[in-house]
Amino acid sequence: MAKVSSIIRITDMKIIHFSNDGNCVTRRPSWRVQMSFSLLQGIVSAPVLFFGLGVLAGIVRSNLSVPRSISQFLSIFLMMAIGLKGGMALRAEGALSADFAATLGFGILFGLLQPVIGYGLLKFTTSLERATAAATAAHYGSVSVVTFATAVSYLDLHHVAYAGYIVAVVAAMEAPAIISGLMLARDQERPHKFSHLLAETATNGAVLLLIGALVIGTVVGSAKMTSVSAFFIDPFQGILCLFLLDMGLTVSRNLKHIRQFSPALLAFGLYMPLIGAALGMGASHLIGLDVGTTFLFTVLCASASYIAVPAAMRVALPQAQQAIYIPMSLAVTFPFNILIGIPLYSYLTSQ
Repeated sequence: MAKVSSIIRITDMKIIHFSNDGNCVTRRPSWRVQMSFSLLQGIVSAPVLFFGLGVLAGIVRSNLSVPRSISQFLSIFLMMAIGLKGGMALRAEGALSADFAATLGFGILFGLLQPVIGYGLLKFTTSLERATAAATAAHYGSVSVVTFATAVSYLDLHHVAYAGYIVAVVAAMEAPAIISGLMLARDQERPHKFSHLLAETATNGAVLLLIGALVIGTVVGSAKMTSVSAFFIDPFQGILCLFLLDMGLTVSRNLKHIRQFSPALLAFGLYMPLIGAALGMGASHLIGLDVGTTFLFTVLCASASYIAVPAAMRVALPQAQQAIYIPMSLAVTFPFNILIGIPLYSYLTSQ
C-alpha cells in the first residue's frame, strides 16, 4: 500500500494529497479552512490592500493625501460606472422580473426596519440619548456605495455574474432609512423640516447619478457603449484602488474618536452589519436569487451609509452627536465590511 506523502495542494477549495506512486487522495477541507481561505482571498486583492495602505499612512502620520477635488471625481466615476454596468446588464436581461420587484420590496422594507432594530439595541446596551441613537441607527438601514463597489469588484475578479437590477435597489435603499431615523427621533426633530428633508433626499446627487446612469445604460445597451467602455468599464479596478486609498486615509483620521467609545458602542458597529447580512441572506434565499445577486444584496443590507445619511442627519438632527455616528459607520463598520465582511458574506452565500 502506497504511503501518502506530505505534499498537499489546495485547489478550488479541495485538499489534494499526492502519494508516492502518483495517485492522489482528494477531500474537502473543514469549514474553518474554507472560511480562512475565503477570507484570505478577499483580503489579498489590490483594492483592499490599497485601503490598508491608506489606513497605515494615516496612522504613521504620513503626508500622503488625495486632494478633495480628486476624491469627488473618483466618487462620481464609481457611481457612474456602477450605474452604467447595471443598466447594460438590465438591458441584456430584457423584461423586469418578479425577482427584481421582490428584491426592491425587501430592500425598502429593510431600509425602514434596520434602523428600528439598531435603535432598540443602542437604547438597550448604551446610554446614548434619543437623537444620537436614532441618527446612528439610521446609518445601518442605508447603504455604502463604496462597499457595494468593492463587492462588485470582488465578483468581477472571481467572474461571478449578478443581476443588473441590484443597482436600482442601491438607490432605493437610501431614503427609507432616513425616514425611519427621523421617525425614531420625532420627539427631537422639528416637524417643519421633514418635507424639506424628503425633497432633499429625493434629489440627492448620489441617488440621481446612480439612477440616471442606470437608465442611460439600459437605454443605450452594451452594444452602443463600446465607445465609452474604455473609460468607464476597463479602469474600474484602478479607480477603486485610488478611492479606497483615500478612504483608508479618511478612516485613519476618524480613529481618534473611537477611543471615546464604550465597549458596547464599539461592539454595535461590528454586530449590526452581521444582523443586516442575515436579513439580506434570508430574503435572498426566500426569493431564490442567484449567488452573485444574493451576495450583493447581503452586502447592501450589511453596509452603513457615511455620505447621504450623515448629510441628512446634520440638517435634521443638529443636536445628535456627529462624533458618534460618523466614526461608527466610517471607522468601524466600513473597515469591518471591507476587510472581513465581504469575503465572509461571499463564503456564506456560496454554501
